[in-house]
Amino acid sequence: MSPTTEYITVGELAARFLETCGVRAAFGVISIHNMPILDAFNTRGRIRFVSARGEAGACNMADACARVTGTLGVCVTSTGTGAGNAAGALIEALTAGTPLLHLTGQIESDYIDRDLGFIHEAPAQLAMLQAVGKAAFRIRNPETALATLREAVRLAFTPPCGPVSIEIPIDVQAMRLPLPADLLPLLPAALQPAPAAVAALAQQLRTARRPLLWLGGGARGAGEAVARFVKMGWGIVTSVQGRGIVAEDHPASLGSYNLQKPAETLYQSCDAMLVVGSRLRSNETLRYKLKLPQALYRIDADALAHNRAYSSDYFVHGDASLTLHALADQLEGQMQIDAALLDDVRQARQQASSLVDATLGIYATLKNELALQAGKSLWWVRDITLSNTMWGNRAPVLDHPRAGVHALGGGIGQALAMAIGTAVADTEHQLGRKTVALIGDGGFMLNVGELACAVQENANIVVLLMNDSCYGVIKNIQDDIYGSRHCYVDLHTPDFAQFCSSLKVAHLHLAQPAQTRDVLATAFALPGPVVVEIDMKAWGPFAAKFAGPILKKD
Repeated sequence: MSPTTEYITVGELAARFLETCGVRAAFGVISIHNMPILDAFNTRGRIRFVSARGEAGACNMADACARVTGTLGVCVTSTGTGAGNAAGALIEALTAGTPLLHLTGQIESDYIDRDLGFIHEAPAQLAMLQAVGKAAFRIRNPETALATLREAVRLAFTPPCGPVSIEIPIDVQAMRLPLPADLLPLLPAALQPAPAAVAALAQQLRTARRPLLWLGGGARGAGEAVARFVKMGWGIVTSVQGRGIVAEDHPASLGSYNLQKPAETLYQSCDAMLVVGSRLRSNETLRYKLKLPQALYRIDADALAHNRAYSSDYFVHGDASLTLHALADQLEGQMQIDAALLDDVRQARQQASSLVDATLGIYATLKNELALQAGKSLWWVRDITLSNTMWGNRAPVLDHPRAGVHALGGGIGQALAMAIGTAVADTEHQLGRKTVALIGDGGFMLNVGELACAVQENANIVVLLMNDSCYGVIKNIQDDIYGSRHCYVDLHTPDFAQFCSSLKVAHLHLAQPAQTRDVLATAFALPGPVVVEIDMKAWGPFAAKFAGPILKKD
């Protein structure tokens, strides 16, 4: 042992490695089984650690932080119940394809898997974590710690991206090892498409006169390549996850008005659709019955996307940006695109938007005033709530490929934590956008304790709290299918003004549509967390009832 050799703990190794990965913020709950890691965060002072009020919230925060920055999300939990609390949020990150590293503790190595009733022991914790993420590992000794960390991050960033968990026994966290000379991560290279496959796809697309690009979340890094297709005259439509890759007020963009009747009519007038980085999910395709153009092509970094949900006339396996650039090289100056296509896209968007507005009634006021007050410079975070389904997934206009953050997996109660993670990311990465969260009262109460975290972290967020004192979508389904037998949907909620006051959170009550502009202006001018409570009982119902995912009517 050389007297000049620097020794560090495995906990500090994890901290130093994450710093090398470019991590600026991590989220979690401190515990006796993760203290060596968090002590290193604190001592080194290079990663901001956000103390969530629960592991589920912490993981949602890390997920959102990764989504808006494109960097690695990091969540730190305790073993057993603590790790289990994060499971639902890990499923959300897996569904959304978020590169996330979940570090969790584990009991002392000598007692693992012996069923001794050791404090915080969880039988088959590793198997549980493998089931809710891409992979899960255990670090068994200091010598393999760096290799395990590197492999976990490599897998997290390998398309389709997703969360990877590492459990580290508490005794191993405290063990020491020589400081490695090289702490760089081993990130996967972007997947190059086969030139012959690109040439074959170009050959099939070259004669298209009315082509559309359908962009999903896997195309968020392909903005420059997409711009080349827009310049050629292609039309653009996006999934909800692909919003903002092209600014949604661009004349070529249909936005995420992807399943309304005018959009389907437009598709039937098109002779080619190229789907890039999208799963064509059930609730965005009328359970796979939405009529897309007959000639359908796909580009995806996930080889399993070929013929998934919809059959592909041709499939290219490759990174979205690299493949689109290579394809544009072969198509620029070679296509004769119908000059009327973009006007048809514009009309379809106007018609689809009008149809959506007609369902909102007086709530169109909130949608429109939000667009005026927030402009396009916002992070738009949404929970699974009636208002998001009816309009939040399509408005306001987004102009950034990472501006939209929503609960893709369909779980409620995640948006408050996601908004905190987004606001922290905005601060740490100096991104300069306001975080706005659209949340229902039921979802808000599910993780309401994280509002205290928002105060402690001075998170710059505006919460639009849609309060109808019930699970609105479920109540509509009961009206539609169950003879209006309303059961288990009415919610007792607190006096939100008093609740916010107890936490020193600004609260604004929006009881009348006519007050919307002034109330939102006040909310956007205030620093820190602000809750704007929209009194839906005072506002009245939407003009149309939404009773679950829209189905295709034959």
